[in-house]
Amino acid sequence: MKNLCLVFLLIISFVFPVLGQGGLKAGFYSSSCPNAESIVKSTVQAEFNKDPTIAAGLLRLHFHDCFVQGCDGSVLISGSSAERNAVTNTGLRGFEVIDDAKSQLEASCPGVVSCADILALAARDAVDLVGGPSWGVPTGRRDGRNSSSSEAMNLPSPFDTVEVQRSKFADKGLDDHDLVTLVGAHTIGQTDCRFFSYRLYNFTKTGNADPSIDQQFLTQLKTICPKDGDGSKKVDLDKDSQLNFDVSFFKNVRNGNGILESDQRLLGDSSTKDVVDKYAGSIRGLLGLRFNYNFKQAMIKMSSIEVKTGTDGEIRKVCSRFNHYY
Repeated sequence: MKNLCLVFLLIISFVFPVLGQGGLKAGFYSSSCPNAESIVKSTVQAEFNKDPTIAAGLLRLHFHDCFVQGCDGSVLISGSSAERNAVTNTGLRGFEVIDDAKSQLEASCPGVVSCADILALAARDAVDLVGGPSWGVPTGRRDGRNSSSSEAMNLPSPFDTVEVQRSKFADKGLDDHDLVTLVGAHTIGQTDCRFFSYRLYNFTKTGNADPSIDQQFLTQLKTICPKDGDGSKKVDLDKDSQLNFDVSFFKNVRNGNGILESDQRLLGDSSTKDVVDKYAGSIRGLLGLRFNYNFKQAMIKMSSIEVKTGTDGEIRKVCSRFNHYY
């Protein structure tokens, strides 16, 4: 009898797709659009070949989508009052990659693959292309029918204290370990001088630099971002390897070389510092593997935030517009 039960469980696991969090499941499109994931992957690869920095853009786009009304593609909607035009979404990029993938998918499997799922898949593929982990993305998200810039005003900010970051992540069901792990995405990508130059010249209105910045690094940053200089100038978030997904970001934070105040503050809280220290330790290979494993687990968790499934929402025909415009 025990053997029969085991055989039954094995059959069930092979016949039915594996359920993920939030009603999502791996292999959601295996019958309805079997080439869905390969189409997204080839689209991301083609854009990455032209511009490797798009990897960070796609990852950030997915993150910003999930933190506002859940992972429902609402950040992709265009319009003056839409989510993507909130000041907190300044600099978001990668929209054209998602649109390109969507047009190919509509040609192949019309009305089947959601924009929210395309975004989740593209983020995974982007991380993979810069040497990070790959993971099975649970799919089955549907697209939201609302997108408002006012809803995006509580996104995590580069000026947030650890307490504020903790609160914003906890509101989405993410703990301190998830927080630090997901912030580790800053191992790739760039920011503007305007988002941290106050740390160099007038921290807390004292006219002095943020004392947590390493002095040698402070000199370098002042050269890159001179006082009253071009605030839109780009600076790598990981000074050592901004196109490689690795643990050097955590080493930078540990050594006072974090760019954003919100990143550097992770070292000042005992709970978040513990996670930073573990990732930044000296056994590079093992710690890199640990971060890679934890990052993909955290991404699966984050990409399941407040998802719409079943009959909720819609499957957009074009990612930048709701279906009722047709």
